[in-house]
Amino acid sequence: MSGMHARGRVPAHARIPDAPPVPDFPAPNAPAHSPTYAPDITPPAASPMNKPTGTAKSARTDEANGTDEVNRTAKAGKNAKGPKADLATEITASLVVFLVALPLCIGVAVASGVPAELGIISGVIGGLVVGAARGSTLQVSGPAAGLAALVAETVLEFGVAMLGVIVLGSGILQIVLGLVRLGRIFQAISLAVVQGMLAGIGLPLMFSQLYPMSDSKAPGTPIENMAGLPALIADTFANPQALIAAGLGIATIALSFLWKKMPGPVKKVPAALVAVGIGIGVASLPGVDVKTLQVGNLLASVDVPGPNEFAGLADVGIITAILTFTVIASAESLFTAAAVDRMHSGPRTRYNPELIAQGAGNTVAGLLGALPITAVVARSSANVQAGAKTRLSRTLHGLWLLAFALLLPQVLALIPIAVLAGVLVHSGWKLFAPEEFPKMWRQDRGEFAVMTLTTLVIVATALLEGVLFGLAAGIVLAALRMSQTVIKQHLEEDTAKVVMAGNATFLRLPQLIEALEAAAEAGKPRIRLDLTGVTHLDHACRNQVEEFVAQQRGFGLRVELLMPGPAKPVGTPAPAPVADLAGERGRPSAGAGLPRRPYASAAAGPAQGPGPTAEWFYLDTRPMPEEYASR
Repeated sequence: MSGMHARGRVPAHARIPDAPPVPDFPAPNAPAHSPTYAPDITPPAASPMNKPTGTAKSARTDEANGTDEVNRTAKAGKNAKGPKADLATEITASLVVFLVALPLCIGVAVASGVPAELGIISGVIGGLVVGAARGSTLQVSGPAAGLAALVAETVLEFGVAMLGVIVLGSGILQIVLGLVRLGRIFQAISLAVVQGMLAGIGLPLMFSQLYPMSDSKAPGTPIENMAGLPALIADTFANPQALIAAGLGIATIALSFLWKKMPGPVKKVPAALVAVGIGIGVASLPGVDVKTLQVGNLLASVDVPGPNEFAGLADVGIITAILTFTVIASAESLFTAAAVDRMHSGPRTRYNPELIAQGAGNTVAGLLGALPITAVVARSSANVQAGAKTRLSRTLHGLWLLAFALLLPQVLALIPIAVLAGVLVHSGWKLFAPEEFPKMWRQDRGEFAVMTLTTLVIVATALLEGVLFGLAAGIVLAALRMSQTVIKQHLEEDTAKVVMAGNATFLRLPQLIEALEAAAEAGKPRIRLDLTGVTHLDHACRNQVEEFVAQQRGFGLRVELLMPGPAKPVGTPAPAPVADLAGERGRPSAGAGLPRRPYASAAAGPAQGPGPTAEWFYLDTRPMPEEYASR
């Protein structure tokens, strides 16, 4: 009986005389006492125009006409989206994306603990490789702030040389996942886990970048970075140059938040680029000695993994890192794709081709020893807002990055590190999104708990552990909510009654056992268990009920058990009484040897109560004890 659904309740004429009405528990298919409903299924009068084949043909014709209409509407809608994109618009959009991407590529590399050139190389690959691939049209990829903390931990543990092997392995795995069409599996993740993951990435990123924002070095783990803030503040005020650097970082953060309120033509210039320009101007003033970016030869920074690095694949830690990068980079890219699709009315993202494109980009990045690549919201939104319509703009932005790094590397060396750190602090705040926590609390406190726990575990341990914990917590929450069970019990003169409704799964087994034990301890000669309101009864709960019934009948008690059964339409002829269902399966049952009450015959008269009926199993037909017979 496990998994059966009760679409109704036992009708009044199917109950024993002293059985009370079944409580009105919520049921997913029909109310407990809904009126009988018999649809009019009388066939229409026969006519040459009303043959079954003609009806089917007519339906197909109508469907074809409807399909043509839908196609015409869709085609008209597509043509009505606006003017076609022109080359000038695409080039302008690509320059806007380039200006946003340049400081982010460098800042993410610095935050990741690798040379700035590797961030630019990843940005170039994100444009020229991922940007030219099919999948998403307007989404822009490159090194992401969300992976900066993970990359920094990996580099600290395995070294920069092993980073290429890890990114390469992740790219190959992404391609495989896309080829086997598992792109959409990353969407089957609780929103609370996703938001908790982003918050768990953003919070450590902010605290880690407060140190380079003051020209200092971060102590290490997120907990250590948070604990070291009082000492950092004291050291900053004690050092005039560090105070200037901190001022540049704070000004960058303020610009990032306030720039959107500037007049229309001005705010189109990226705030990060304005902050970089101000930082370069301040750093060039006499008497100012803040740390600036150290940039080398872009081509000389390419570090192709060799045999020694590939031998590291035998290390379990390397394999774990590859899996972690794959899951996080894929999830971030596909979540970003869903967000970017909501920003425009153009072609939607095709998730499997997009996952293959991301894998191709990470494969190339790994071969060159660069940073991992994901889709990035900041660059993608800038691309959409700039009016891009095709993949050309995001591809060209990679070309501008490459040209700038090769032809004007001396300009990069003028950028203060504090400014880049300020840009990343702002990015970390947007990832953390503190306003999402009270919003989640108001919407769903269970999901709020999952979101908060995911964030805290990531901050306390690492990204992979936190995400796995969040997924487990989300699954437990969903299982508990799917196991909504209502159990009511009450006593009459000679009967202990237990009525249960909802989804009875093993998660509610303790509650069920407690109710059964209470009925047994009531000391009544008769026990009635009414499970007709149960919409799902799993094996664990069913087995517990059957064992309880067999045990109590062995003690000489009269036990009546009403189980959920398949629905029968009104007026359906009653089947002949059959043996116990458990007995049909060739195993002994608590109800073995006891007849099962037959359905009320349709010929006996009109059906009473609801149309669908539930079967009544294991009725105890033994007479009442003598001391209760006179009642």
